[in-house]
Amino acid sequence: MKIKIKKLIEEAVVPVRAHPTDAGMDITATSKEVTSKFIEYGIGLSLEIPTGYVGLIFPRSSISKTNLTLANSIAVIDSNFRGEVRLRFDRRDHDSSSLSYNIGDRIGQIIIMPYPEYEYEVVEELDDTDRGVGSFGSTDSVKLEYKKDPRKGTEL
Repeated sequence: MKIKIKKLIEEAVVPVRAHPTDAGMDITATSKEVTSKFIEYGIGLSLEIPTGYVGLIFPRSSISKTNLTLANSIAVIDSNFRGEVRLRFDRRDHDSSSLSYNIGDRIGQIIIMPYPEYEYEVVEELDDTDRGVGSFGSTDSVKLEYKKDPRKGTEL
């Protein structure tokens, strides 16, 4: 599959995988806007994602070296969006000297994935499961049984 990319500025960097087996492709900041509440980075690119696919933008692990969190946790780029891809980060502290990314830094990673067509069906009952309605740490009290991964001989 090929994703069409439009460079909005000459300095824009086409997303690349750091390693051939990486799922995500790194995206690079080309602009930076700082406000009292957030820092927003542009990547100088717009994408043409095929219908039936979605672009998902995740923070890179290097975010732990900053005082930032990706504002919407995972950004969703729909196939009909043609604007510049931008990432907005909340500032955990609002000190202007807090650690952040700079223009030219890799600031996130994008994964293009298909999504299924589905619709909801309203029903009176749902099938029972072992977990049931347990939530928010409900499996903490369950003793997990480990099994061997037959491919590697390691425990799952």
